[in-house]
Amino acid sequence: MMADGSAEYVTRLGLELDLTERGMGMRCQRFSMLVEDGVVKTLDVEAPGQFEVSDAGTMLRHLGK
Repeated sequence: MMADGSAEYVTRLGLELDLTERGMGMRCQRFSMLVEDGVVKTLDVEAPGQFEVSDAGTMLRHLGK
């Protein structure tokens, strides 16, 4: 896990979510990422309002567990 209070990292990844009109500012989309030796192996981005592909079970499947 990593903090990104100003959303700089997720903006560079293209995963930012602008909720300024709702009074919540720039946020990040819900996602999970598997990185091995600095290489992104999987990137699972949730549809708005969903929690289906960024969960621990999905990550464990990517890891073959």
